[in-house]
Parts: sequence; structure tokens; C-alpha cells
Amino acid sequence: MSEWARSSKLEVDREVYMEKVKFQSSFEELKFEAFLQKPPRKLKVHSWSEAQRKLVLPQPAAQPSRATLTSSSHFGISTRKYLPAGVAPPGSTYPREEPRESVHLAQLPLPALQAPPQRERRWAGGGRELGNCTHRAGAPRATAMAMSCPLNRYLLLMAQEHLEFRLPEIKSLLSLFGGQFISSQETYGKSPFWILSIPSEDIARNLMKRTVCAKSIFELWGHGKSPEELYSSLKNYPVEKMVPFLHSDSTYKIKIHTFNKTLTQEEKVKRIDALEFLPFEGKVNLKKPQHIFSVLEDYGLDPNRIPENPHNIYFGRWIADGQRELIESYSVKKRHFIGNTSMDAGLSFIMANHGKVKENDIVFDPFVGTGGLLIASAHFGAYVYGTDIDYNTVHGLGKASRKNQKWRGPDENIRANLRQYGLEKYYLDVLVSDASKPSWRKGTYFDAIITDPPYGIRESTRKTGSQKEILKGMEKCPESHVPVSLSYHLSDMFFDLLNFAAETLVLGGRLVYWLPVYTPEYTEEMVPWHPCLRLISNCEQKLSSHTSRRLITMEKVKEFENRDEYSHLLSDHFLLYQGHNSFREKYFSGVTKRIAKDEKSSQQ
Repeated sequence: MSEWARSSKLEVDREVYMEKVKFQSSFEELKFEAFLQKPPRKLKVHSWSEAQRKLVLPQPAAQPSRATLTSSSHFGISTRKYLPAGVAPPGSTYPREEPRESVHLAQLPLPALQAPPQRERRWAGGGRELGNCTHRAGAPRATAMAMSCPLNRYLLLMAQEHLEFRLPEIKSLLSLFGGQFISSQETYGKSPFWILSIPSEDIARNLMKRTVCAKSIFELWGHGKSPEELYSSLKNYPVEKMVPFLHSDSTYKIKIHTFNKTLTQEEKVKRIDALEFLPFEGKVNLKKPQHIFSVLEDYGLDPNRIPENPHNIYFGRWIADGQRELIESYSVKKRHFIGNTSMDAGLSFIMANHGKVKENDIVFDPFVGTGGLLIASAHFGAYVYGTDIDYNTVHGLGKASRKNQKWRGPDENIRANLRQYGLEKYYLDVLVSDASKPSWRKGTYFDAIITDPPYGIRESTRKTGSQKEILKGMEKCPESHVPVSLSYHLSDMFFDLLNFAAETLVLGGRLVYWLPVYTPEYTEEMVPWHPCLRLISNCEQKLSSHTSRRLITMEKVKEFENRDEYSHLLSDHFLLYQGHNSFREKYFSGVTKRIAKDEKSSQQ
């Protein structure tokens, strides 16, 4: 026991108290621990009730919460005590706080409490603490975060484009930056407004530095289905969280954002004036304010039935904008070197985010084409590498894909594309290679494999080979030999891709690729499976009324073994996988039927 407690008239029996009390939150326990080990001042107490009052100790709860028995000997205490599951034992590094004389800690709203400092540290028992969040080894991460983190609520304003890709992108990026997707919303569908719980503002800012599916993020101060509910919610928001942004030395402005409805300037001013009850003390600055606040109104998704009153109203402090401008600045229309199937810039960045690409990663594309996916990965600081079977594409030779240009220029190649965006330093190399041939030594080389295999529509599916049963060895072929190319079935292509990813990805690395499907026959069982890879997401992009392609994201969860190479042959869905081989025929049969239907209708 510390010196100050020994000198007081009443020595607090800590061991007895810790056995009896059940803290109403993990942070109350941390405050008690910090106070016992580093008291702000000496206190003289004459009774147990006075000790509880002056130390601001939480009262024992009537119904004890579920707890896990853990040892506390590594803190210099020989007793055993109860801690909520997933909460790290408190250390002496937490900041001291002045005791509250008149207000009981348990009576204070949780958001009003000051959170422990952002840091990472390890403690006995195999756990780790990330920021304010503790994850104990062997405990579910969701439980650890929910119990030990005072999560703040944020409002995401999403773009109404590529709707199915939005949720997997946000989940992947939160996971990349040490957060977790936690939300009270049941569905996300087509709504542009998402409410998330995020551990810190830093994670929210990092999220917006990467996402192309979200427009903006706000710290949510209030939310309601009517103006009255919104104002009531704002009045209940902790004042101490507002004060840093409303003090007299600050400047601010308030913006009105509506979805599916346009307001007049008079209506906007009326909504701003209704917020006069908020303690704004700073000056209004419409050009360069320090803080921007927004009222966001949701009028639903049907432009033909716009309601008089909004379905939901939100008020929050603007934190950051997303990276939507990348779609325009990296547009294929402005790119130096393009091909028939160059990937759209927005989808390229979405694929990189699904793959959790980060700085100093090595990203590989086995069907590199003109390198559009490499550019998106290099933008996020990854070193990029690729292969392709087409010699002319790799070397930038042959006919041009651009209108009014017959032949490709002398400096049209993948490296020139990266140089165009100032990313040449991330370029490793691009080789002419056959994805069906095992040309790599055994080992794990890549942090992510992001690719768009050919579907046999605009670009043919090819591999090297011979019609002869006995193949000539490469040692018998001259250096100038050009191998014969054969048709490469889609099912074989995808299984070769999954095997390659399982062999060469690092553990936890991701494979992101496009799978073309014939919509009337598609089932989830048609998605290729591998024992070393876990399916993360499966998103659809419509190509026509009867075809689509699905963005498949998989993560490596176990090391590759030789027996895993032919695991797909033992799958119950092997015959379903073979259905991908006829995608080209089904695609063009649908086109033929549509043309015949159009001609018939025009004749009538």
C-alpha cells in the first residue's frame, strides 16, 4: 500500500474492497486503480462511506456482471480480483484525475469520462492494447472492443455508386487501421447515411484517406426522425465534448446537406437559426473556418415520391472527406497507355482497398494487361509487379486501342503509366509469362494479388502449349521460339489462380479478382474454393441483363501443403465450377437473342 494511505486515519482495505465491488464500467476500475497508485493529494478520512465519497469510488452493483477471474500478481498485488472479460489489468501509466467531491462517478455519463491516452503496450497474459482498446489473447475481439473502448459515433456519407462494394471496402479499411466495423444499423442497402462506432478520430481520418466509396465523415452529435428529436438528442450530448470546438477563439460555419431534395436559401437559414440553443461562442467564417458543422437530412431514395418531412436528420462535426477526386485524376481517358480492357479507376482503387494494400507491400497482378491495377496499388505506397502472356501488351507494341491512333507510340507502356502519376519508384518489373505454368520457386512473396483475368469476350483466354501429346522440352527450343497458344478454360484459370495465391501469398495476404458469371445460372456454390483461402466478400457488378461479374476477395488463413493443390477435384461443387467454361457462348447467345428481339419489335 502506498505511503499516503498508511498515514491516513483509515486504511482502505483494497483486497477486501476489490473482492466485494463490481464496477459498472471498466473505466471506473481504471480510475480507482490510478487513484490508489498515484493519488493527487493526501486525504484524511474517518469512515468507509467518507472514503467512498472522497475517492469517488463506484458503489457495488446489485447484479454482478459476467467476469473473468484473472491474476493480479504482476501488479505487485498477491490477491486475485475480478475484471470484465477482455479488459486489460490497469497499470500505473494512466493519468491522474482530480477526485470529484460532489458527483458520484457512477452517475456520470460514460462519454463525459476522459479516456486513457492513445498508446500501444503489452502486459502479462498475452494481451495487447491498441489505442484505448484492449484485445486479450483468446477472447473475441468484438467483446474486448465493446467492453473496454469508449467508442464514439460517426456518420458516414456514402457515394451512390457501386453500392455493393461499399460495405466490404469500409470493413477492410477499418480492419487495416486497427478498428472494427461496429454499427447499430441492421441494413446498409442503398442508404447514403451510415452510423458507425469507431475507437478514435485518428482511425476515422485514416479511413477517409483511403476510401473512394465514402464522401465525408462526421462526428455525430445528434440524430432524430424529426427536428424535435434532433434537438433533444443534441441537448443530451455531453457539453464537455462540444466545448473544444465552440470556444470564443474558434471560427466555424454550418452547412445544410439534403439527400433527394433541394431546399431554398430561406429554408436553409431557418434550419441554422433553429440551432441557436447550442453554445456557439466563436465567430462565423464562411471561407476558412476552423470547424465545420453540418445538418444532413435524408428524404429517402425515391425521386418520384419525395416526402414533405425528412425520414432522418443528423447533426455532426465534419472530420474529413474521402478520396473521390482520385476517380477523376486517375481517369483512363487521361492515361498515357490504355488497352481494350483497362480497369476503371474507381474500381481499381476499390480493389486495392479490398486487398488492404498498404505502404511497402508487394502487390502482384498475373494478368497485368496495361497495369491499371498496379497504378492504384502504387498510389497507396505498394511496390508493384506483374506478368502477362501477351508480348505486345507488356512491351507496348502493336495496334493502339485509342481512337484515331493506328499504332502505339514509342513510350506507351506500363512503366510510362506509373511515371505519368509520379509513381515510377514503386515499379518493380513486368514480365511475359504464362499464368498456367509454375514458373516461381516455392515461397511466399506477395502481400496481395489483385487481378482481372480475361473472360474470353474482349480478350481471349490463352495459355502456352502444343496439340501434340509429347511436348518438346524447352531446352530443345531455340531462344527465338514462340510457343503455340491454346485455349485456357475459365475453370482451370481460376483454380490455377487460387493455387498460386495459396502458395505465394503471405499469411493474412489477400487475393482480389473478378469472376464472370451467367446470371440465370449463378449460385454461390459456383465461387471457386480453396482450403488455404477464406472468402471475405462477394460483390456483383452488372454487365448486361443476363451476365455480371463478381468481385471476389479471399484471405490466406493457412500455409499451403502439396495435398491442397488438387483439393478442388474433391469438392462437391466441381461440376458447377465447370459451368464457367461456357461463359463466352452464353454471353454471345444472350446478345444474339437480344438482337433478334429488337429486330422483331422494330418490324412490328
